[in-house]
Amino acid sequence: MSKLVMVIDDSATVCKIIETCLGREGFEVKTFNDGVEAVRWLTEPQSPIPDLVLLDIELPKMDGYEVARRLKTKQRFHNTVIVMLSRRDGVIDRLKGRLVGAKDYISKPFKTQDIIAITQTYL
Repeated sequence: MSKLVMVIDDSATVCKIIETCLGREGFEVKTFNDGVEAVRWLTEPQSPIPDLVLLDIELPKMDGYEVARRLKTKQRFHNTVIVMLSRRDGVIDRLKGRLVGAKDYISKPFKTQDIIAITQTYL
């Protein structure tokens, strides 16, 4: 069974690029364009639990920090790895990501090889 990677990013282009490159590597990919929609889907009892979430910080309606915080408060997502994905590349942004439960951080613009490598590292 392939591992499920969830991508939450408000850019349809970023979602498609990641979906394509990880799909070629054999991962199942589910994408969302905002945090509220993603959290709503994840809280449905029949929704599969993602193995890894690539999460943009700057999202409409609910930012990535809040999405991560909500996931990490639920026992169901205890083993889900969160990797922040953002144009913000400061020490404070990285620290805030760690504080809400993110294991790693990828800066935009990114190379598809970076996405594949980090996904393979954690999965």
